[in-house]
Amino acid sequence: MSFSDAVEAIKKLSIEEKQEIQLLLKQYLREERRAEMYNNFQAAQLEENQGELKFSSNLSKLKQLIYE
Repeated sequence: MSFSDAVEAIKKLSIEEKQEIQLLLKQYLREERRAEMYNNFQAAQLEENQGELKFSSNLSKLKQLIYE
């Protein structure tokens, strides 16, 4: 089923069914964002454990770190 087929099928649903799909999509998006944040957290932890993360409160130093 193509995206346009899915859109057309959704158009034919009742208001209640469309609202249910909306709720489901919001939930799926939240779950995906949560998983992405968790994966980023795990990657950052790994970098920290390997000594790859660098920290500084000096603005000039932070700018240098961005462009490294």
